[in-house]
Amino acid sequence: MKREVGLWIDHRKAVIVTIENEVDVTREIRSNMEKHVRFSTGTRSKDPSKSPGSTAEDMRDRQFKNHLGNFYDGVISFIRGAEAIWIFGPGEAKVELENHLKKDGLEGLIVGIETVDKMTDHQIAAKVRNHFLR
Repeated sequence: MKREVGLWIDHRKAVIVTIENEVDVTREIRSNMEKHVRFSTGTRSKDPSKSPGSTAEDMRDRQFKNHLGNFYDGVISFIRGAEAIWIFGPGEAKVELENHLKKDGLEGLIVGIETVDKMTDHQIAAKVRNHFLR
């Protein structure tokens, strides 16, 4: 039984389309993440006695990365067992997911990564069907 997965991902959600025996199933995983806010106002301490990473901004950045790491782990647990994984989406999340797949030794399953804009779930499913069922 051949299992192929195509997924559209950004930092807020992943839309996963699994194709098995030419039947596709679409699922959505939400990160429950708000848009990450980066500050550029030079609020970091100039005091060299304070250790790096001690600012509130650094703490928020770490929390953001940890939360996203958990999100990517959840996506990977859902797509584990696929014979082929195709990743697409608008921003950095697709490359970050690729890096997590590499850490898990699954990079050989990635058949492509593509930058695309926002899409509806129906458009995503059609794109994945077209890619794998040509």
